[in-house]
Amino acid sequence: MSPVAVVTDSTSYLPPDLAARHGLTVVPLQIAVGGTVRDEDDITTAETARALREWHPVTTSRPSPERFAHAYKEAAGAGASAIVSVHLSSLMSGTVEAARLAAEDAPVPVHVVDSRTIGLGLGLAALTAAAAALDGEPVSGVVSAAEERAAATRSLFYVDTLEHLRRGGRIGAAATLLGSALMVKPLLGITDGRITPLEKVRTSSRALARLEELAVARAGGRRVDLGIQHLAAASRAEALASRLRERIPNVADVYVGEVGPVIGAHVGPGMLGVVVAPHA
Repeated sequence: MSPVAVVTDSTSYLPPDLAARHGLTVVPLQIAVGGTVRDEDDITTAETARALREWHPVTTSRPSPERFAHAYKEAAGAGASAIVSVHLSSLMSGTVEAARLAAEDAPVPVHVVDSRTIGLGLGLAALTAAAAALDGEPVSGVVSAAEERAAATRSLFYVDTLEHLRRGGRIGAAATLLGSALMVKPLLGITDGRITPLEKVRTSSRALARLEELAVARAGGRRVDLGIQHLAAASRAEALASRLRERIPNVADVYVGEVGPVIGAHVGPGMLGVVVAPHA
């Protein structure tokens, strides 16, 4: 085990075997469907999507500081002399705050990183930090690896409707699109830790084509990892991944997967997103 342990949260949506190989500890957020609260990993995305389609109440919440305290204690007990805890944007969730509260009484120093992003943007930052830790980097190097990867990463996504973001209180600057929400298909991004509007497109097919164009432009000629995320849109995600592999010449790794219930509750079925993460 590396002397620097890396902790992240369940909205990183990394494949479990990949997280395990890198020694990552994943602390789950919570979701309530119809008033029943469960950890994110105890409910399926399909169940969440069904509840959203039927407009049942779905809410999400941060992990408790006690959950982080337990994770930090276990890491210290396993031999870690320091911990880097990398989490979703503090402007979208109280997760960073809960981690910082737990860090105050942790048995070893804990450095909490606000990634200012979410989903695989967060996941790749945490993975980069874990790889740096396994390579023997000191804690300052592990923190820098997470911060630099997160800052360089761009997240773009399409939603069928803004209603789920509005109901969940996460719509941010994209609220400017609400007045014409029935007439457009919005393309959104994560900028400085918040959801921001990118473009208004008239049809879903045109929106998906434009999402592809934006991802290609963002990659440029750089070596990049790609994350293709979706909710109940697997065929669209696989098709987009295939096209991006052909159009972006310097792709390293491509991760394709469904977002979990916590993000799913806010974006709704049909969401399709691309994360472009340049290498250093």
